[in-house]
Amino acid sequence: MELLWLYAALMALAWGAYLWRRRHVDRRSRAQLQQSIEGGLAEPPSLHPVVDPRRCLGSASCVAACPEGALGMVDGKAALINGSACIGHGACAAACPLDAIRLVFGTERRGIEIPRLTPQFETNVPGLYIAGELGGMGLIRKAAEQGRQAMEAIRKRRGAPSPDYDVIIVGCGPAGLSAGLAAMEHQLRYLLIEQEPSLGGAVFHYPRHKVAMTAPVKLALVGTMRFTDVRKEKLLEFWQGVVARTKLQIRFSECMLNLASLARNEGEGFAVTTTRGTYRARSVLLTMGRRGTPRKLEVPGEDGPQVVYRLVDPAQYDGQAVLVVGGGDSALEAALALAERPGTTVTLSYRSAAFSRVKARNRDGLAAQQAAGRVAVELESTVTSIEPGRVQLKTTQGEKSLRNDAVIVCTGGQLPIGLLQKAGVAFETHHGA
Repeated sequence: MELLWLYAALMALAWGAYLWRRRHVDRRSRAQLQQSIEGGLAEPPSLHPVVDPRRCLGSASCVAACPEGALGMVDGKAALINGSACIGHGACAAACPLDAIRLVFGTERRGIEIPRLTPQFETNVPGLYIAGELGGMGLIRKAAEQGRQAMEAIRKRRGAPSPDYDVIIVGCGPAGLSAGLAAMEHQLRYLLIEQEPSLGGAVFHYPRHKVAMTAPVKLALVGTMRFTDVRKEKLLEFWQGVVARTKLQIRFSECMLNLASLARNEGEGFAVTTTRGTYRARSVLLTMGRRGTPRKLEVPGEDGPQVVYRLVDPAQYDGQAVLVVGGGDSALEAALALAERPGTTVTLSYRSAAFSRVKARNRDGLAAQQAAGRVAVELESTVTSIEPGRVQLKTTQGEKSLRNDAVIVCTGGQLPIGLLQKAGVAFETHHGA
């Protein structure tokens, strides 16, 4: 009898510890969710998980698989508690033992425009294809597969060849890279352009050491990439090796400005105008993501070499005077990263009177660095001109001239939806689908 009482006591102790931990995790997740709602960070920017509470058994395997901390446990069920942190790699869905998670675009409150596509990834405009995130697929492995399948459909199209190219591929993320390799395999005349100075697309801008891919994917000329839970840096290194080995031709720092169907007397196909010229092609495959083209300041001197639109390596700005422009998380995180570098002088310029819709830790970190004199904050300010060695600001106290070596503009991007609608592409609004 005493042994039974001992077992019962141990079971009660274990059950009590479980309940205590569950309540602790629940309180922490609820606090994070409330903080996200109050900070305007609850809405996910792109592909994100939706949990079916009827199927979820509360194993928390998805929470453990999410390195961004976007998921938590509420009432014993998994829930998205920080939508803005989700980058859509799908590790949570892969980790769920009961398929209780589906990945969707848009929410009930905020719809996302997705182009209408055929099973071959062709839009309603014949010869114009879309693959990857812009077409509604943010998962790396599926985006790459879409790029390969779209190129297979393009290869089978019949008609008179274009005088320039068989296909122009816009964007060199997972879908564009895969499509370029497939174009080489099919011996098509292709042009692959990328607006960034490096390949990777959205993956290139993931935070350091984040999980970028969680399942194998097949690439033309290469075979199957057997990566699981691979980090951003290793994946980019692998892709760079693929480009070097296959001699895939990519034109970096070339942005598409316009897309139009050719006139009847010019034949079948499209004219694609970029920052370097205009090219004709029988087919066009758009594989750019939903980040869009960086939104510019439209001020004199912005085209100078000291102006960039994303912070890649803070170390390259050691000992320099840097101006960061913007008021979102990307701007605050850039300013904080630069403030840690030796000898770097950081000024953060934002047009509004206060920072809103930013993570609490970024706001608190900025306040601490500002108090320490590591970051100067200029609210209600705008850049009026950028000059060699200096930058001019318009502030509530009047004009200011700051010593400057570099300007990092973090003001978001302009999605290509308007350009595509002008070309005749039909879109549908998705609210969680």
